[in-house]
Amino acid sequence: MTQKILVLNGPNLNLLGQREPAVYGSATLADVQVLCQTACDLAGVALEFVQSNHEGDLIDALHRAGREQAAGELLGVVFNAGAYTHTSVALHDAIKGAQVTVVELHISNVHAREVFRHHSFLSPAAKAVMAGFGVQGYPLAIGGLLQMAG
Repeated sequence: MTQKILVLNGPNLNLLGQREPAVYGSATLADVQVLCQTACDLAGVALEFVQSNHEGDLIDALHRAGREQAAGELLGVVFNAGAYTHTSVALHDAIKGAQVTVVELHISNVHAREVFRHHSFLSPAAKAVMAGFGVQGYPLAIGGLLQMAG
């Protein structure tokens, strides 16, 4: 059985490449998916790549991921929750309740941006946090998740 990694993307990440390129760069979400697929292929794991602008869809994906990890099918989740990082107690509770391993990911260095982006509701529930590496943070986070699953 080939295990997989879920890369989960939240609101507005479908606008990568056109939204604030000075902050997020010119790569599109499709480019990010290629980076993630390459990293997973090199590691011999499958990739599930999901983006949703809807909080409930993200919660459902985390619940499913927890069940899949418990069944030995999933190594964990790389999660860029976008703005929900700074607002969603529900996503925090979903991570904890599903008991799924999550690497919280941010393309930009959120700590060098607006003050409201400095607090994450997800960090206390995440196994690790990565920020500021641009879209190259995705394959780095996949590598970190693989190391933790070891």
